[in-house]
Amino acid sequence: MHSKKLCIVITLLLAFALPAIVARTSAPRQDVPDIRPTIPSADRSAGNRVFLERADLLLKNPDDSFMILTGDVVFTKGPMIMRCDSAHYFSETESMDAFGNVSMEQGDTLFVFADELNFDGVSEVATLYADAGKKVRLINRDVELQTDVFIYDLKYDLGYYEVGGTLTDPSNTLTSLYGEYAPSTKEANFYTNVHLNSRNTSDTLDIFSDTLYYNTATHVAELHSPSTVINARGTVYTRLGVYDTDSNRTTLFDRSLVVTSQGQTLTADTIFYDRTAGYGEAFGAMVLTDTAHHVELHADYGYYNELADSSFATGRALIKEFSGPDTLYLHGKYIQSFARYDSTHIAADTVAQTPASIRVDTTHVAVVYPRVRFFRNDMQGVCDSMRFTQADSMLRMFINPVVWNEDQQVFGNVIELQLNDSTIEKAILPDQGFTAQHIEAEHYNQLSGKEMIAYFIDGEMRQLDINGNVEIIMYPEESDSTINKIVNAQSSFLTATFKGRTTERIKMWPETTGAATPLFLAKKSIYYLPKFKWFADMRPQSPTDIFTVPPAMEDIMQALGRGIPEIPRPPLSPLHERPDGIIPPDTLSAPANPPE
Repeated sequence: MHSKKLCIVITLLLAFALPAIVARTSAPRQDVPDIRPTIPSADRSAGNRVFLERADLLLKNPDDSFMILTGDVVFTKGPMIMRCDSAHYFSETESMDAFGNVSMEQGDTLFVFADELNFDGVSEVATLYADAGKKVRLINRDVELQTDVFIYDLKYDLGYYEVGGTLTDPSNTLTSLYGEYAPSTKEANFYTNVHLNSRNTSDTLDIFSDTLYYNTATHVAELHSPSTVINARGTVYTRLGVYDTDSNRTTLFDRSLVVTSQGQTLTADTIFYDRTAGYGEAFGAMVLTDTAHHVELHADYGYYNELADSSFATGRALIKEFSGPDTLYLHGKYIQSFARYDSTHIAADTVAQTPASIRVDTTHVAVVYPRVRFFRNDMQGVCDSMRFTQADSMLRMFINPVVWNEDQQVFGNVIELQLNDSTIEKAILPDQGFTAQHIEAEHYNQLSGKEMIAYFIDGEMRQLDINGNVEIIMYPEESDSTINKIVNAQSSFLTATFKGRTTERIKMWPETTGAATPLFLAKKSIYYLPKFKWFADMRPQSPTDIFTVPPAMEDIMQALGRGIPEIPRPPLSPLHERPDGIIPPDTLSAPANPPE
């Protein structure tokens, strides 16, 4: 393009300009007056026309509108002022080619600098070029855009590049292969190999995408293609999202994936996260995976308060634990976790001198409530509320808890399970425990007592201790595996040891009363202990069955006065309407329903 223009200039000089130049140089030089405007009396604000305001020298053939201008050339077009060292101007179409120190300025806010400009007066499109090693620069207050070739559509106030460019504002730097910027609206669009990098020296943020919309006034980025967002706390993979780089608020759509620096992953239909306020929300088919602890949390809605170290999930909420050969599926209407702070026992006169790190211990507590149901192939259970405390690895089941294993059933007022990872090491029924095993028809082995403690090795019960008010009904097997008698006995204490499913030894003390009765003589009144109950209608039969509360379980809970609590609704998220009826309190420090 430069060579073609050079040929035109040489031809014109030879045709008519050279004699004028020779004539001027042969005579003594006088001061050259400013070139007057082409339409001196015209209203500069009317019609958005191009006006030649001044130049040191004008060369023109009287047969056409073409002009050669040199020396401090100035044009105006509405509020826009264009300056250059020299120009070729076509007044008929108001088009031009400008060379050397090209600048365009509008008021005191918008400036464009280049080495060459081509302006089409018909389309009102300006194309600006930079010499080798330099860049075209657009400056709009605190925003600067740099590229090799910049195209500026004055009609629509839109500039764009197609050869790679960089946009910088006080918050971020953005680079891409293709880009658009509208100075009046502060809106910018970037395409292909887009990279947003935060200029905040105290934090890190990098966004990689192929389609990103950005506003230089609000510093909000919109992502509209497969994108990766990286900061110190993790990585986000999304196809559609909004990121406010000033407030650190993020809204992600379309099953975006969040991967934390600790390795957990979160996906949902919509995810909202306020990094500054320290809380996040997930809406629609949320899945939180912690592979290190072999746990997944599923819910329709989830909430996490980072500052309070608490979380909440509801709406078909499900915990999947898969550390063992079988997966445990656990459901309750609400699943909640929070940090609890416990003071150590320190003398009052030394508290002030004791470091806080010693005075206070932190543990995490998780609760599930109400209508808790769980299923694993080898174990099923129900209760109204469940609490797990990290400090002692103890899982406690409250309000009519029942646990089944094959043909065995255990229930009491409270069931406590001592866990090592997901393996049961000890089960405690501290208040009126009862265990039963179905033998056949209406016959059940039964044990009842004030307190029960069962010990497990490799998931199998090896010993059972019962302390206080021991009652027993047993159906001893004969050598041919048949049963022909029932044993009823009472004592104060009992210890039993087991190997597999076989009872090796039972010891009752200090005194034992009871009788063995042949079955053909036994009356049904001695078949069952006074507290015997068999809750077969409440037992979960499959992973999906945990979401269905059977009438028998609901009737028991209603009779105990255990309604379903409603959770208070906090203020709405800044960018989203939350669904009704499933909102947690802002401060999640303790469960609303489960007892201690």
